[in-house]
Amino acid sequence: MADKTKKTSKKEVETKSNAKRFIDAFNNIDYALKARYNLNRAMGFSDLIRKSVVVNFVVRKYEDDLVDYGRLRNAIVHSSKDDFVIAEPHTEVVEHIEHIERLLTTPPKALDTAGRRDVLVTYAGKSMRDVIMLMSQSNYSNIPVYNKNKELIGIANGQKILDSFGQFLIAGGKADTFLDHVQIEDMLSSIENSRYYTVKKADCTVEDALIEFNNNRKLLAILFTKNGTIGEMPMGIMTGANVVDAQKILEQY
Repeated sequence: MADKTKKTSKKEVETKSNAKRFIDAFNNIDYALKARYNLNRAMGFSDLIRKSVVVNFVVRKYEDDLVDYGRLRNAIVHSSKDDFVIAEPHTEVVEHIEHIERLLTTPPKALDTAGRRDVLVTYAGKSMRDVIMLMSQSNYSNIPVYNKNKELIGIANGQKILDSFGQFLIAGGKADTFLDHVQIEDMLSSIENSRYYTVKKADCTVEDALIEFNNNRKLLAILFTKNGTIGEMPMGIMTGANVVDAQKILEQY
């Protein structure tokens, strides 16, 4: 009898461990979202998810799972005050909610994972020939452009340069004139929509970067600076080509 009691006690501890892990992860998600978006602490979990899904890429991706986990939490605990466990979640479920918890409470930084730090820049007075050659030599199709005060004035983009070159030729201009007498700042000033790039702080998360690309289909690049201002030199860059990698990072994090 004694041996049986000892085994049962050990089993109970093991059984409760999954439930405790689940509850801890659930509570951390609940707290993190309410704190981040300054929401009422008394708000129910389902309402919290509905509020957060609009502004949070991770919540949007795992919305259905999180709603289900809200119901599961109510099913496995008897009292919200002491979290008395009456049921046991599967290990796969526990690992999944812990994965979501990591993404929401300690999210990976875009600059450290999805972006690159070796940012090639050019300056306003450069001719279009110089910029095109720089792109060809570097294999970079998005190069930030700064003025003499080291303020960002735009991003030289390969496709936009090609479009401008084509329009120049259609209007009767000569190729050599465009290449040698048009400066990159002239081309950038002719672009009506400047929403094809943005600047974010260096601690921008992968999730926040993906939200930027998701909310602006014309966005080609995000520059990362220390404080997220145009008056700072870039610490890194993330382009549309990095979006798929960024999504994989979130899945594997």
